[in-house]
Amino acid sequence: MNGFIEFLCSGWWQIIVTAVVGYLLGSINFAIIITRIVDRNKDIRSMGSGNAGFTNVLRSVGKGPAVFTIVFDFLKAVIAVVIGGFLFSSIASQGTVQSVEFACFGKYLAGLCCIVGHMFPVYFGFKGGKGVVTTAALMAVAEWRVFLVIIALFLIIFAISKIISLGSVICAVCYPIATFCFTFFVDYLPNVNTAAAHSMLYVIVSTLFTLLIGLCVIIKHRSNIQRLLNGTEKKITAKK
Repeated sequence: MNGFIEFLCSGWWQIIVTAVVGYLLGSINFAIIITRIVDRNKDIRSMGSGNAGFTNVLRSVGKGPAVFTIVFDFLKAVIAVVIGGFLFSSIASQGTVQSVEFACFGKYLAGLCCIVGHMFPVYFGFKGGKGVVTTAALMAVAEWRVFLVIIALFLIIFAISKIISLGSVICAVCYPIATFCFTFFVDYLPNVNTAAAHSMLYVIVSTLFTLLIGLCVIIKHRSNIQRLLNGTEKKITAKK
């Protein structure tokens, strides 16, 4: 805990740079950019559901633009998370558990800010997407075990329901739960009395970050949740 407090005091510039870079990268909304390029300057936010994200591009513009959207939205988050992890890991001695934990904190901070940027992009009037793809990218880089569990859950739900928003909301709920289970029961508890043990702070911070991210995704899906409850949410079909 003392080391973490010292980091907050001495690593202030890493925190600021990580947050700003993450947000600015997240604000590059490829759903908006790609739609403007391929569909004569049309705004994806005035089409279909009005959401600047992969699903609306798929429904309103087509498969090709949707593929480019998901790939570039994923990559921007990967870049942000890698930068955050690198900056934070430089604070502690390399090769130590503390360095690994700090890197993890940096990844989560960068990922959170990237997701917020995607949802509220400074370049596009603060009206963006819902952060599902950017959240998936954060999972993949920060905690691959959680990513595998969550992506498997999403694919199962989508295969059954054909509703992307249903899988997204359920996975957002399960994200902090899965993170806690892995960090506490796999990383912390079995090694609690060894030099390789992660700290309880690592468990708490990781879980809190993912809880906050999950809440952001759920809040952005408010209208989808209402349609799911009403039975009016659209399914993805093979038309396009």
